[in-house]
Amino acid sequence: MTLSIFLLWLVSIPLIVHSLPAPRGWLISCGASGEQKLGTLKYIPDEGFISVGNKSVLKGQDLLPILTTVRYFPDTSARKYCYVIPVIKGGKYLIRTTYYYGGFDGGTEPPVFDQIIQGTKWSIVNTTEDYANGMSSYYEIVVVSSGKTLSVCLARNEHTSSSPFISALELEYLEDSMYNSSDFNKYALTTVARHSFGNEDMISFPDDQFNRLWQPFTDNNPVVDSKSSVSSSDFWNLPPEKAFHSAITTSRGKTLVLQWPPVSLPSSKFYVALYFQDNRTPSPYSWRVFSVSINGRNFYKDLNVTTNGVTVYGKEWPLSGKTEITLTPNDRTPVGPMINAGEIFQILPLAGRTLTRDVMAMEDLAKKLDNPPSDWTGDPCLPHDNSWTGVVCSQDNLARVTTLNLTGMGLSGMLPSSVGNLTAITHIWLGGNKLTGQIPEMSTLKELQTLHLENNQFKGSIPKSLGQLGKLREIFLQNNNLDGDIPDSLQNKRGINLKVSSGNPKAME
Repeated sequence: MTLSIFLLWLVSIPLIVHSLPAPRGWLISCGASGEQKLGTLKYIPDEGFISVGNKSVLKGQDLLPILTTVRYFPDTSARKYCYVIPVIKGGKYLIRTTYYYGGFDGGTEPPVFDQIIQGTKWSIVNTTEDYANGMSSYYEIVVVSSGKTLSVCLARNEHTSSSPFISALELEYLEDSMYNSSDFNKYALTTVARHSFGNEDMISFPDDQFNRLWQPFTDNNPVVDSKSSVSSSDFWNLPPEKAFHSAITTSRGKTLVLQWPPVSLPSSKFYVALYFQDNRTPSPYSWRVFSVSINGRNFYKDLNVTTNGVTVYGKEWPLSGKTEITLTPNDRTPVGPMINAGEIFQILPLAGRTLTRDVMAMEDLAKKLDNPPSDWTGDPCLPHDNSWTGVVCSQDNLARVTTLNLTGMGLSGMLPSSVGNLTAITHIWLGGNKLTGQIPEMSTLKELQTLHLENNQFKGSIPKSLGQLGKLREIFLQNNNLDGDIPDSLQNKRGINLKVSSGNPKAME
């Protein structure tokens, strides 16, 4: 479960006027016809990243520029709708999806749907409460890209009543050192909360060079301002310097109790990072020692906080329900404990991946078809409930394509030789289309059991190697433009259901 966090209306967000380079990555305004600006940040249209869906402009509302358009997806037959973004293979990225409904479809309540990252079901997108309160919603996740492209997809679920939609998509490239205690080969980190304590304004780019959003957080505890500065590079995860300008504290000798984050958490494991700095003028006496506990469990004992600042984190911390952070001072510490900022991410197990060779073969097939199914982008196998139309895959951690069934879908184009790389496939059913060209070599498809290419426009000869596939028991090739003899290896194969000559006037039985 991923908890949404909110992006406020234009009047509530201070626009950025600093002239600094934009974060590395992509800032995409979904459904926009041209470039849009948010302060100095430039958002580009989403053409070239997605080939499906419709655009809509939200009119008559005082909104942030990136909230004025949406791309929505009315095709109910598609299993998913995917953005495919060029990235650095092995690069670490913060992905943010933003949603503002705005009644684009004439309705009054936004639809509920799923979002998917690199084949892993990321979260359910439910913006109903936020929209009713006049706010938009955003979701964040930190992942390492498994290839040279990264897919972010939306998909319908049993609760989806109208078209899924999206307002903005952002990919921010993160330094390798950030959140590096997590095993990103197995997990992703979904943002639950990121707060600057005692601050009254949200912190974002350019104060945070990675355009992370630090929401303000205050409670009934006293707030103090810092009298010294720190460098972001001195801290784990590179928090912005501005996050240390204020802190929540309490009096000398007292325990500081914080109910944070301000949401109830699902029972799961979380990455927790807390940031501290003594707020006084630097001197030999500017320090304080206290112990940190979360829900009564020791998180860090006798933490020494100076004006240089310090980060403490737990990489797999079990939490559930409301969370209470307690800072208990050492008997000898001259001042009360304090805390400047915090981040919590839920640890999301990845759904595995599809064998790269299969992915490349399926992507090549999609390119060779003139009109592939609209959901043939992103991962062809994962999540299993959202595989490409007509594609069935194994349930292994390393998924393989096992069935291809596009019978009677009106497809045109060619069947490429790369289909021979789908070495786990058992059934290929492409009958009743308008496919042309020659039947490719399939000698590597040792698991193939049935091959249906009937009622197409294939030409040329029948590959002799088909007769050498030990598990192949059914071949339908009738009603094509094939010529030449039927290979002896096929004619003499015992137990095979072979249909060839009808509609192939030049093919001999």
